[in-house]
Amino acid sequence: MKIDWTSVTDELARWRQAGLTLPIWWRDDDAIAPTPALDRLVALSEAVQVPVHLAVIPKSAILELAARVAETDHLIPVVHGWAHHNLAPQTAKKAEFGETRDLADVAQDMQTGMTRLQSLFGPRLKHMFVPPWNRIAPVHFPALIQAGYKTLSTYTPRNAPFAAPGLQQVNTHLDPINWRAGKTLIAPDELVAQLLALLVDRRTGKTDNDEPLGLLTHHLVHDADVWDFTRQLLETLTSGPVTIYRHP
Repeated sequence: MKIDWTSVTDELARWRQAGLTLPIWWRDDDAIAPTPALDRLVALSEAVQVPVHLAVIPKSAILELAARVAETDHLIPVVHGWAHHNLAPQTAKKAEFGETRDLADVAQDMQTGMTRLQSLFGPRLKHMFVPPWNRIAPVHFPALIQAGYKTLSTYTPRNAPFAAPGLQQVNTHLDPINWRAGKTLIAPDELVAQLLALLVDRRTGKTDNDEPLGLLTHHLVHDADVWDFTRQLLETLTSGPVTIYRHP
């Protein structure tokens, strides 16, 4: 697939001329087991030398996934909700941790998710919480902190470095999948325009460049075009003045 990245490479040249550095990171959601798609994700990560923060669903994750993660330092496991079930009212957008849920039930899910994945991954697990559908009501932030989470990751540029005292916010910003049209690739020219706008906003100070620019993928549903776009995107970004974020 031929994609015109000229506008992005020109923008990255402006960053280099200005002495600026772009922090980037990669998050991939919904892992529960080793699969050929996960192997392909690891191979791409190794090829472009960008690690993947793998958001794992605690309730469904199996022991074999932990064994696969242990085979590479390119997978960084983080917590993806609890069961990835939609518990929002019928008229609301999908969410597992919406504002209508009982606070005690939410706190239990957050703690159980952390405990279960710690039992699978041990110290490899990072204390980052990724709510399913990138949605969580702020009323649940205290429970996150109480359960030991240090970072919250959703979608779109963050409003502040911390979602709450002691809870860092590190979001994702570009998702190449068209979820309403058969989980196919969004038109590449649209994605390139989105990326360019994100970069210009950071360079001009409209958004926070201290927050790593995040790519969001879902390896289990990628078709050939999504894989190809992801590879080209990461190759283009890493050719610029970038640093790679790994959750500490």
